[in-house]
Amino acid sequence: MPRATLEKDPHDVAVMFDGVARRYDLTNDVLSLGQDRMWRRATLKALDALPGETVLDLAAGTGTSSEPLADAGVKVVPCDLSTGMLTVGKRRRPDLPFTAGDATALPFADASFDAVTISFGLRNVVDTAGALREMRRVTRPGGRLVVCEFSTPTWSPFRTVYSGYLMRALPAVARVVAKESDAYTYLAESIRDWPDQEGLAARLQEAGWRSVAYRNLSGGIVALHRATNPGTN
Repeated sequence: MPRATLEKDPHDVAVMFDGVARRYDLTNDVLSLGQDRMWRRATLKALDALPGETVLDLAAGTGTSSEPLADAGVKVVPCDLSTGMLTVGKRRRPDLPFTAGDATALPFADASFDAVTISFGLRNVVDTAGALREMRRVTRPGGRLVVCEFSTPTWSPFRTVYSGYLMRALPAVARVVAKESDAYTYLAESIRDWPDQEGLAARLQEAGWRSVAYRNLSGGIVALHRATNPGTN
């Protein structure tokens, strides 16, 4: 599936993820050499959601990132554009309120959530700026945002090795594990073309978020960005 087409049509992105939904979590575990579990734990710690708080988990997929929040007493709403992902998640956790939604036009009222989080999904949204504004709209004044996303390794020699892994090894491994390489070729390209840590921080600022900060994980393969909704335009 050509990447250019996916960028123009959110429906194509959803269909792509529908096709890999059944084995998506397993494939991610294999491709990240198990580091995705550490990244998700770090995201939960950065989010620091308290029991009783209401959290929107965007690009939640099958609900892997939502489950520990729910188990800790947080009122979490898993939301994703892919109905295939949501179906797999609902089958596993029927108690969670899985909701279909586009990050650029969220089906929630203003100031509905104490916090919003999105893991490994922001770079797949067609309109990044629009999505960041929508996340701010549905977050209460003083509420927070945590973005866990692939980024740029900080050590130059490793960046070269990592880029080669993305473009060659990732689709090949995905072909074996998920029986699907086109989707992971697109994902590799989306990671390669994504802004670095400072670039994403600037986008958050431009969307009206404040107190923007980030932390590198795994040498910058992943970055955790945190921000607060000031509640003013």
